[in-house]
Amino acid sequence: MSEAVAPLWGPVLDCPDPIALAEFYQRICGGELTVATDSLAELRLDSISLGFQRDLNYRAPTWPDPRVPQQGHLDFKAADLDATELRVLAAGATKCAVQPNPAGFRVFLDPAGHPFCISTWGTEAGPPESR
Repeated sequence: MSEAVAPLWGPVLDCPDPIALAEFYQRICGGELTVATDSLAELRLDSISLGFQRDLNYRAPTWPDPRVPQQGHLDFKAADLDATELRVLAAGATKCAVQPNPAGFRVFLDPAGHPFCISTWGTEAGPPESR
């Protein structure tokens, strides 16, 4: 493995309300809200940070319709998809109508419209190649 020139701090999502979106993701994956302004919020997790940046011209992705592409998405591990689905819905997520592989992963939208997935990948319930 090569030495990092600049270690990854974490992804930053554009959104209309950085604090609200940071608080949504905090309900899902924990962490500490370390920056909270009208223009920027940071959710610090154990090994990575998620950033949320205000974009006054933000347009939510229309996945799976390509008119406004998703541009990227976050994946979260979950050994029990049904139980985790209930928790992300209670946190404020919306389940997508299109579910390409509901036995292995589920697709949701965060309050700003970004798609994200919960998946068994990397858990004991997931495929062997993911462990």
